[in-house]
Order: sequence, then structure tokens, then C-alpha cells
Amino acid sequence: MYKRQALAAAREGRRTLLLTADRGPVPDALLATALPAESLGPAEPISAAPGLWAARIDAAARFRDHAQDLQERGASLLDLLGAAPFDAEELTELPGAEAFATLAALRSAHAAGGWDLIVVDAPTVARTVRLLALPEQLRRYLRRLLPT
Repeated sequence: MYKRQALAAAREGRRTLLLTADRGPVPDALLATALPAESLGPAEPISAAPGLWAARIDAAARFRDHAQDLQERGASLLDLLGAAPFDAEELTELPGAEAFATLAALRSAHAAGGWDLIVVDAPTVARTVRLLALPEQLRRYLRRLLPT
């Protein structure tokens, strides 16, 4: 359904970006090209049809990258605690990582600009509403844990 909407918008002349977290290959007769099995970030979409670009959201890669970055920034603290950092191969995404990756990809694509429409392959409406509420929930938690 989401691919049809994205393609229809592109055919109407709107520069459209389709973001998907689908992990399997996405061959589709609707698109001029299939999304490759390897993941792409929102900064490097591929042309899928005239006026339509697509990018795969890779939650696992994003989680690994951010976890390694966090380890590097906290290296002196980890040393002080006697903790050994994880190797990239040891890091596997935690539950909820896909939700964060989807929000980050949407934010990044919006910030990059140039799109008339961004279509996100998202879960059901109830899960999507919870996903969109996530940043505010986290802000509330952090305000409570770390008061000014």
C-alpha cells in the first residue's frame, strides 16, 4: 500500500522519498528497480522510478554505529571502571532499535530537504502513534531523572 502511495505521488510530479525498514529483498513490479538487500541510509537513496527514490533503514547498523560511538566517547570512563568495550561483531540491536532508527531516518530525510513527500513504511497505526510519541516520552523521563 505504501509503495503505491509513494509511486502515485511521484507520478503526480512530487519528489518522493520512500523509507522502508523491510529487511528482506524488496522486489516489486511497482518500482522500476528493486531495493538491494544491503541497507542504505536516508542520505543515499536510490532512484526507484521517475520522481521516486527509496532507501532502506538499517536499524542494526545504526545501533552498532551509535553504540561504538558511545563507547569511544566514554572510553576513559570505561577504563576507570575496568570495563572492556564491545567489538562491533558482538553488538546486536536491542528491542526498540528499529523504532529509533525509523525516527532518525525520517528526521534526517526531512532535515536534508528536497522532498515534497516522504513516505515511511511503518508498522500498524497503533504502533506508529506510539513510535511518534517516543521522543516526547523520552524527554519526560529525562526531565524527571535529570532535573534542572
